[in-house]
Amino acid sequence: HGSLKKAAEILGITPAAAGQRIKALEDYLGIELVVRGRSGLRPTGELELALPHLATAFAELRKAAQLLDVQRVDEIHIAANSDWVELWLMPRLAEFRKAFPNILFCINGVGDVPMRLGRADIEIKFGESEEKANIDSFYRDFLTPIGSLENTRRIRRLAKDDDLEGFPLLHLDFYKDDPAAITWPDWIEAHGHRRTAFTRGIRYQRIAPGLQAVASNAGFMVCGLALISDRVDKGELTLPFEVSKGAWTGHAFHARYRSDTMVRSQIKCFREWLTDESRKTRNWLERFVI
Repeated sequence: HGSLKKAAEILGITPAAAGQRIKALEDYLGIELVVRGRSGLRPTGELELALPHLATAFAELRKAAQLLDVQRVDEIHIAANSDWVELWLMPRLAEFRKAFPNILFCINGVGDVPMRLGRADIEIKFGESEEKANIDSFYRDFLTPIGSLENTRRIRRLAKDDDLEGFPLLHLDFYKDDPAAITWPDWIEAHGHRRTAFTRGIRYQRIAPGLQAVASNAGFMVCGLALISDRVDKGELTLPFEVSKGAWTGHAFHARYRSDTMVRSQIKCFREWLTDESRKTRNWLERFVI
């Protein structure tokens, strides 16, 4: 696929982990396997010679994995966006486990059972949704400035139009591939509240570390509400400005199910639960925004 990022998405691991696996294999074999070219990563000459044989071997491994996979009647293997797992799934999963204690999980390679060969049963990402039988679209996100209780109190004591002036702004790159997603410059250009330096500030690739910074009074951040509804309801994170000043994303969180596993009882059960929980989040967002 020409990049560690794409390979990592398919494997359900991080690009760094994919790079470490390649390095470990190169060290073991004593040869280079990939080099960087103009169009991205490509196989070395040594690897090119072995590729046809590897393709045959991997095809046989997939067949073996599928034959053995039918025996894992209580397992669900998930490759998912890390923020979605940490902020949305894990706080809810305990309730599912109470109802179905015999279902075992492996999420992003970690859990009740070891990671297995082949694709995960369910892949969950944030991006453009497709209308297919094996894909469920959960919910779009709603982007708006968020802050800590203390920082929100501070700016609300300032009776001026540029009340954000001087406060640190934190920038989130999680939504950068979504053309509809707004950033601090977009929001400030539309609504004001600051005149200078609105592009400066720490940038975060992931949502969770950014939320930790916000909660520790490090600054304000434009963030989606879909994964933090419980923290907003508890008052742990606050909305310093009118919700109507926010904007919906074009992309959505969605799940892709392996076609050959959709008929299994544990997958059908978990899919129904995910659909129901996602509906609750979608309803919360719609009520909150309206």
